[in-house]
Amino acid sequence: MQMPAAGLHPGRVNVLGSMSTIGALPLLALFAFGVALPLFGGGYWGVIATRACVYWVLVSGLNLVVGFAGQIAIGWVALLTLGAYTASVLVAGNAAPQLPAYLALAIAGVVGAVFGLIVGLPALRLRTFYFAITTLGFATIVTQVALAWQSVTGGGVGVAGPVFPPPFSSEWGFYYFCFGFAAICTWMTGNVAASRFGRALTAIRDAEVAAEASGISKPALLVTVFLFSGAVAGIAGGLFATLQSYITPDAFTLDLSVLFFIAILIGGRSSILGPLLGTILLTVLPEFAAPLVAWSTFLYAALLLVIVLAIPGGIAELLDFKNRRPLASDRAIVPRPELLPRLLGTPADAGALTLEQVALSFGGVHAIDGLDLEIRPSQVHGLIGPNGSGKTTTLNVISGYYAQHRGAVRLNGMALPVFARERRAHLRIARTFQTPRVVGSASVLQNVMIGGTIDGKGTFVESLLSLPRHRRDEAKLRDTAMLALTAVGLERLAAVRADRLQHSELRFIEIARALMLRPAYLLLDEPAAGLSGEEIKRLGTFLLAIAAAGTGVLVVEHHPDLIFDICHHVTVLNLGKKLAAGTPAEIRSHREVVNAYLGG
Repeated sequence: MQMPAAGLHPGRVNVLGSMSTIGALPLLALFAFGVALPLFGGGYWGVIATRACVYWVLVSGLNLVVGFAGQIAIGWVALLTLGAYTASVLVAGNAAPQLPAYLALAIAGVVGAVFGLIVGLPALRLRTFYFAITTLGFATIVTQVALAWQSVTGGGVGVAGPVFPPPFSSEWGFYYFCFGFAAICTWMTGNVAASRFGRALTAIRDAEVAAEASGISKPALLVTVFLFSGAVAGIAGGLFATLQSYITPDAFTLDLSVLFFIAILIGGRSSILGPLLGTILLTVLPEFAAPLVAWSTFLYAALLLVIVLAIPGGIAELLDFKNRRPLASDRAIVPRPELLPRLLGTPADAGALTLEQVALSFGGVHAIDGLDLEIRPSQVHGLIGPNGSGKTTTLNVISGYYAQHRGAVRLNGMALPVFARERRAHLRIARTFQTPRVVGSASVLQNVMIGGTIDGKGTFVESLLSLPRHRRDEAKLRDTAMLALTAVGLERLAAVRADRLQHSELRFIEIARALMLRPAYLLLDEPAAGLSGEEIKRLGTFLLAIAAAGTGVLVVEHHPDLIFDICHHVTVLNLGKKLAAGTPAEIRSHREVVNAYLGG
């Protein structure tokens, strides 16, 4: 029996991470343990616990950069260094009049934010290890400046760290001060992880083209995250300087930077609890293996290798018991087209989507050669042809992934800008892909919610602090995503990780995500690939219902029967040129089409 959409309201994504299904109980237990630690912990372990809190303040922000956004930022210790020296120098009065420790700490956060942005900017152009090398290079530069600027930093001799006034001047008082920062950072990053911004980060990491098709701007989002991550790293630096009492450049080693990075990887991507446990583990572990401290880098690498080979999902995967339960093997996808008017709303008068003499070449190959095409609202338009005829290339030009060399793509007479991929979503042009692009570690519901990212009104800061507009955004997106899932027939799988689903179910997830945009035009790239005969029939009925709700549908497909059953108009391509266009009946009887594509 199908459950109504209104009856399915999965709980708010918990503070352990937007992709985690674990309850908040372990995190609350850690919080209680941290509060009670002075009751049974000795002074030495108090220092270790304080260090773990300081490290976590930095790692909590870095987790958004590495664990959620997937950027390889190994040299984040540079921001810890900047924060430590900024706070220490300002309190000591080496470069300006002496400042109170609290104000110096706040300024260290501002400095961290500024340099977090500077360090992060290359990520907008550089990828993977190139960006990692950039961050490591910056860390080396910061250390060398600290050594050379002796009049301010003390050079190799160093400078005294700030001392906070009572009640935070004592050992346990300072521990609670750092523990409070760690708890606040956990709460804030958990809020981000459970917001449209956290989902957007994971989409950029695992399905960047799908993120762009959903209207997510990678540069704007990464700039915001780098600012926040840099700010908390700068604050962590100020706290670290106080903990050390006296800082020198030798305190900020590559091993420390590697520790931060590995803590996230062994903790698990898209998780808050996992990296927190990883940070605690890597902080405490050296105390039990002091004789092996000289081998720390090797041991970190070995630990990372074991995690990657044995538990790719890290600690978070070990704790994710819910997603180990077997799924029913006889799952059927039964869409409910009657829900589409409620999901899509009143169709807007978007006008026609047209291609006028569009041409695109790759070297000497004419992928598209003078193509004219018109997709109208409330109609299903089929685009067929042999492999290599330019069908997907046409979709990519419309979507802004390719820039045509000649001609124009127009929406209601207005030429669409080239390469403005994320702008297409704001014009209510949605699409799916030949190979389903989903975030495997996210639930089905969260994948669909990614499609509604641009409809959120709250800012990053509002999500960070879980303010009312953020909560309203999340409630609305969750309800709309459940409605979309019910419409495509996948509502029972809402809480399941997407990487556990069958190929056909991933196809319908993509359609549900695209429908979150309430599209004026929906572009589908081989949506029936991998579907059974019965699923193809249901898909055809569903696409006709989408068109009947006012959306113009362009379907690229290799199943002629589906095209001829549902399309109002069909265009046939061959070698980048239009071979024929007309109604399905006209195309069926077109001699050149039969010879070039249909056979017979």
